[in-house]
Amino acid sequence: MKRIETFENAITNQVKDLKAEGINPTAYWAYRNSCRCGNDLIDFNEVIWDEDIPAIAEAFSQNGITEFTISCNFSGLIRILVAFEKAGFKMNGTCQVNAPYKNWGSDEWSKVDALHMIRA
Repeated sequence: MKRIETFENAITNQVKDLKAEGINPTAYWAYRNSCRCGNDLIDFNEVIWDEDIPAIAEAFSQNGITEFTISCNFSGLIRILVAFEKAGFKMNGTCQVNAPYKNWGSDEWSKVDALHMIRA
């Protein structure tokens, strides 16, 4: 997965207030969880808030992130997809990603379905 130096520095420095550092918490936690799970792309497995989308799109643009996935099954997903499209990303089909949990009694990450998003 492509590294985001700003996020890596926040991890290393154990930053307490992400917003004060100009880091969007939703994007940051999606990045951290995706790294931990071994996903090839950043995966949003938790709720994405409408107001976070411009900051997420900007952070991705600044860091050369041109694709990501959404595996969270939250209500309001259509609204979020429309907002991402307005911010320059569109849905590019479906895929499977590693879930943030492992299969019972195994060291293998569970797989979940996700939407694949790319820069339009």
